[in-house]
Amino acid sequence: MNSLANAFDPRRNAIGFVRWLMAFMVIFSHAGPIAGFYGGADLGTQWSKEQSLGGVAVCGFFFLSGFLITRSKMGRSSTLRYFWHRFLRIYPGFFLILLMTAFVFAPLAWWQERGTWDGFWNAGSESPFTYFSNNFALLLGQLNIAGMGTTTPLYTDHGILDWNGSAWTLAFEFGAYILVALLGVFGALANRLVGGVVAGIIIALSTMQWMGIGDLTGLSSVFGDFRLLLLLAPFAWGMIFQLFQDKIPIDDRLAIACILVAVATYVRGGWLVLGQYAFCYALIWFGIRATKLVGWDRYADLSYGIYISGWPIMWLATFFHIEEWGWFAYHAIVVVACHAYAFLSWHLVEKPAMALKRWTPTWMTKLGERTSGPRERLSTAISSRLVLSRPEVTR
Repeated sequence: MNSLANAFDPRRNAIGFVRWLMAFMVIFSHAGPIAGFYGGADLGTQWSKEQSLGGVAVCGFFFLSGFLITRSKMGRSSTLRYFWHRFLRIYPGFFLILLMTAFVFAPLAWWQERGTWDGFWNAGSESPFTYFSNNFALLLGQLNIAGMGTTTPLYTDHGILDWNGSAWTLAFEFGAYILVALLGVFGALANRLVGGVVAGIIIALSTMQWMGIGDLTGLSSVFGDFRLLLLLAPFAWGMIFQLFQDKIPIDDRLAIACILVAVATYVRGGWLVLGQYAFCYALIWFGIRATKLVGWDRYADLSYGIYISGWPIMWLATFFHIEEWGWFAYHAIVVVACHAYAFLSWHLVEKPAMALKRWTPTWMTKLGERTSGPRERLSTAISSRLVLSRPEVTR
C-alpha cells in the first residue's frame, strides 16, 4: 500500500497551489454580498443549502492546517518555540492588513464617498486610531471605521459594515493551534491513539451538531457558537491524517470516489456530515499527485496575504463603484490588486518575520528556563502513564 507517510514529501508537493486556489475561492464567493453579484449571495449557495464555495475553501484551509501544524508540533521544537513560530506566521501579516485598512484603504474610501476627510480622523466612535488596538489580538472588537460604507451594496443589501469579514476565522485558527499544543504537552500526540480519540470526539460532536442530535450547549456554552465545530472538525480530520499517516492509503480510485461523494453531498445534502471529509482527502491526494504544480509558491507564498486582504480590497472597490463596470472588470481588478498586495506583504513583512524562527526572544528564553523543571516533571509523569506509539515523522 502506498501510504500518506510514504507519498507525502514536505519539500515537494502542490499544497502551495491548493492554498492559493482556495484563497481565490473565498474571494469569488464573497463577491456576492460585497459587490452584489450572484443575486447578492455567496457563490455556491445557489446550489448548496449547507455551504458556500468560500466555506468549502475555509474547510480545506483548516484541514491542511490540522495536518501540517500537528506535523510541526510532533517535531523537535518545544511548546514555547512552537507558539513563537505560529505567532510569526499569523500576526505580522495580520498587523499589516489592520494598519493598511485603517490608514490607507479606509481614508481612500472616505474621500471617495464624501470628498473630504472631515469627520474621519476625529471620528468619535470606531476611530481609525482604535481599529488596530481593538482587533490586534484576533478577537475582533471593531468591524467598521467611522461608520462608513452605508452606500455600498454590502450595507444596502445586507446591513453589514465590516472592513474584513474574512478575518474572524483567524481567532479559531489560533485556538486550534492552542489545542494542538495542549495535546502535545499532555502526551496525546506521542500516543496517537489518544490523539486520534480526541480528534474523533471533535468530529463526532460536529456530526451531532449538524444532525441535530442532543443538546450540545448543555455540555458547554462554547458550543453555542456553531462556528467552533464547523472549523475544528476539518482541523481534527487533518490531525488524524498526520497521526495515522502510515495507515491512510493514497489511491487514485479512492480519490475519484471521494470527489464524487464531495460533489454529490454538496449539491444534494450531507456535505457537513460526510462530504467535507471526502473533499479533504481529495485535497491531500491532489497535493501529492499534482507534481507539475510543485514549487508554485517558490517566489512568494501568497495565499495568506490574498485571504486577509481580499475582503477589504473588494469592499474598497465598491466605494469606487467598480462593480458597475461588470463582473469581469471587477474581478480582474480585485485579483490583480490582491496579488500585488500579497506579494508585497510576503516580501516586506511575512518572509522577514519567518526568518526569525531560529531566533529566540529573551523573554522566551527566560520563561523556558523558569518552567523547565515543572515541564520536565509533567512530561515524565505523562510518559510513565502512556504507552508511546509515536509514528515516525517523514522529513
